[in-house]
Amino acid sequence: MNSEEYKDILKLAIENEVEAYEFYDYAVSKVKDANLKSIFEKLAEEELRHKKILEGFINNEDKPLRFNRPTNYKISETVETPKFSPDMKFADAIGLAMKKEEETMNMYKSFADISDDDGQKNIFLELSKMEEGHKTRLEDIYTNAAYAEVW
Repeated sequence: MNSEEYKDILKLAIENEVEAYEFYDYAVSKVKDANLKSIFEKLAEEELRHKKILEGFINNEDKPLRFNRPTNYKISETVETPKFSPDMKFADAIGLAMKKEEETMNMYKSFADISDDDGQKNIFLELSKMEEGHKTRLEDIYTNAAYAEVW
C-alpha cells in the first residue's frame, strides 16, 4: 500500500468522524432531555478528537494505528434502529447512537475483509476497533437506561 492509499483510507475515516459529529451536534440541538444533551455533547466532542487523531496519522504516516479491542457485548445487534425524534426516549436515543457506531464498525470490517493489501487491511481493522469502542461505551449506557428496573 502506498502513501496515497493510506491517506485516502484515513480521509474516509475522517469524513465518517465528521458525519458522526454532525449527527450528535444536531441531536444536541433537538433533544429536550438534559441527560441526552450532555451525552450527545460528549460524543460530539469525542468524534472531533477522533478526527484530530486521524489527521495526525495522515501527517505522520510512519505512526501505526493501534486501538484496544473492547469487549463486544453485541447488545446493539439485538436492538432495532429507532427513528430520530426530538422527543425520543433516552434509551431509544442511545440505541440510535449505538446502531450508528455499529454500522460504521461493520463498514470498516467489511473494507478490511475485501482488502488484498495487508497494510490497508490492518488500517481498516484498527478503525473498526475504534468504532467498536464507541459502540461498547454506548451499550453500557443503553443497558443502564433500558434495563434500569433490573437494578
